[in-house]
Amino acid sequence: MNAKTVLLAAATLGSPLIATAADSAVQVRHQTMEVQGVSVFYREAGPADAPTVLLLHGFAASSYMFRELIPQLARDYHVIAPDLPGFGQTTVMPGVDFDYTFDHLASVIDAFTLAKGVDRYAMYVFDYGAPVGWRLAVKHPQKITAIVSQNGNAYEEGLSEGWADMRKAWDEPTAENREALRRFNTPDMIKWQYTEGVEDTSLIAPETWQLASAAIERIGVEAQMDLLLDYGHNIKQYPQLHEFFRQYRPPTLAIWGKNDPFFIPAGAEAFKRDNPNAEVRFLDTGHLAIETHGKEIAEGMLEFLDRSITP
Repeated sequence: MNAKTVLLAAATLGSPLIATAADSAVQVRHQTMEVQGVSVFYREAGPADAPTVLLLHGFAASSYMFRELIPQLARDYHVIAPDLPGFGQTTVMPGVDFDYTFDHLASVIDAFTLAKGVDRYAMYVFDYGAPVGWRLAVKHPQKITAIVSQNGNAYEEGLSEGWADMRKAWDEPTAENREALRRFNTPDMIKWQYTEGVEDTSLIAPETWQLASAAIERIGVEAQMDLLLDYGHNIKQYPQLHEFFRQYRPPTLAIWGKNDPFFIPAGAEAFKRDNPNAEVRFLDTGHLAIETHGKEIAEGMLEFLDRSITP
């Protein structure tokens, strides 16, 4: 019985073996690489000659959110999970003037993949990781083998009423409207983003939001304020993304926490409008679905990748 069979059998039986077996046999390396004046921290695991899966985290998180997913994927895939600039352990080098825009974040990650010698990859995108990944897909469509979007929005109808203050700031970027967004970066608000829509919040380790808050404090909240104000540019680029979906039809799995207060189910369903190869699955949880439904996401992702990626 090979490793994949053991894991899938464990998942079917509801056994904790799916986590413990992966953890005991797969080593995750924690490294840094300097690109474009940024020391990019990343986690890497799996055979170097296997198909690559690029994991892109979002706001109030870092590559730490993939700590349990990586070993499970790495049995059969080469997995890379960088921290985006402004998050986690990634740092801008001293003396470098860094503009926190999604164009710039995507440029750094693009350069990072080139430096790693990765010329084809599947993407898992979440929250802010989605507009970064979408830029990579539009720029390098030939590189994208498959897409997994976990609450990674790509359609305007996926934006809830919770974006009202952001929309106001995009339309009128005054100092007052910018300041109104500061509350989204407070520890209480970050914790709320982890727990809202979650039936059993005891499943979420407090270190998750504590580490996210600590990173914001260490790196500086103004970087996050800049990204919130820049997010409106992502919506303006949606037409390019939708054309990519229509033209290239990448295998796509939208696996969605249906109780997300920011990215609502309509945004997941919309993937099917432009891409006949898109599948949609909903989970009864909130924004950071991987924290409560990691097992379901790992199982669904492995099954999806195994039938979607041609080595």
